[in-house]
Amino acid sequence: MNYLFFDFESQYYLSGFPSSDAFALETPDGVAQFLDMRYYSEASDRQKKGELKDNVTLYRLDCGVFKALKEYVSAKNIKKLYVDCKLVSLYMYEKLKAELPDIEIEYRSDILTERRMIKTSFEKEMIKKAQSVTDLAFETVLKKIRRGVTENEIAAEIEYVFKMNGCDKAFDTIAVSGKKSAYPHGVPSDVVISENAFLTMDFGAKYRGYCSDMTRTVVLGKAGEEMKKVYYTVLEAQKRGIDAVRNGVKGSDVDKAARDVIEKAGYGKYFTHSTGHSLGLEIHEMPRSSSKSEDVLKTDEFMTVEPGIYIEGFGGVRIEDTVCVTENGCDDYAGSPKELIEL
Repeated sequence: MNYLFFDFESQYYLSGFPSSDAFALETPDGVAQFLDMRYYSEASDRQKKGELKDNVTLYRLDCGVFKALKEYVSAKNIKKLYVDCKLVSLYMYEKLKAELPDIEIEYRSDILTERRMIKTSFEKEMIKKAQSVTDLAFETVLKKIRRGVTENEIAAEIEYVFKMNGCDKAFDTIAVSGKKSAYPHGVPSDVVISENAFLTMDFGAKYRGYCSDMTRTVVLGKAGEEMKKVYYTVLEAQKRGIDAVRNGVKGSDVDKAARDVIEKAGYGKYFTHSTGHSLGLEIHEMPRSSSKSEDVLKTDEFMTVEPGIYIEGFGGVRIEDTVCVTENGCDDYAGSPKELIEL
């Protein structure tokens, strides 16, 4: 099979060099990656250092993409190419067919999805590093949470720690307080964080292309009794969800383990999303753990476990860790405390 990719994640996964303005062709003989001069020299230097995958051949893109592709497939006597319908637009698909009239172009879906689900030892180390910086960001930001600080300042502090430790953000940081904490994907703003109310922070670092994901909810001031009940219900749900993660378990079983706790406490209708998802080069990957998920978890896959309760007009709590599936359980990569913190 001959697979053609233009997207950043697929190229990085196949070659070890990140570039979105290029293309990679995977054939039975290995991976050919075409890069223009903005990237070719760096990629060559990194290949000499052994930082690229062993089966990669680099080509300098001195002409247009389609001309280079046409010349390559002609030289290699390639008659058929497959592209991923989830990654290549209809426009690009039609353009390929028009530019390469002698080559059969066929759509397939999720060409690399299954391979990317199981993480290598290298990928596990990258995610572990990303998570360690995420933990550091939480430790640091706790010292910044005080009266008069805004949600934007909290989010900026988290992302500053990422940058200062060699990481990017894996996604837009969430830092919302008070009634806004009832929005699962609320957007931070210049409002001052509320006192005696929840502050929910969902954030993750990205290290060398690999993501982490963690959510912690704290209180500036004191938590009332109902707030404590909500918080510890979510915490217990998360613990049960983590306990359910292991090789061979369905994603729906993980979701049920967490959801049952919340429903039993009377908050079932306020848990409005699935319990988790995998991650890696992208923040949302397969498999998933939802009530309808038929995905079966496998050793060395990563999952988030992130139950939540969101009550409009009151506030919300989410607690999330990133875990790695093992034969008999999982390894929790998050090291940040989860007991209720009142600041």
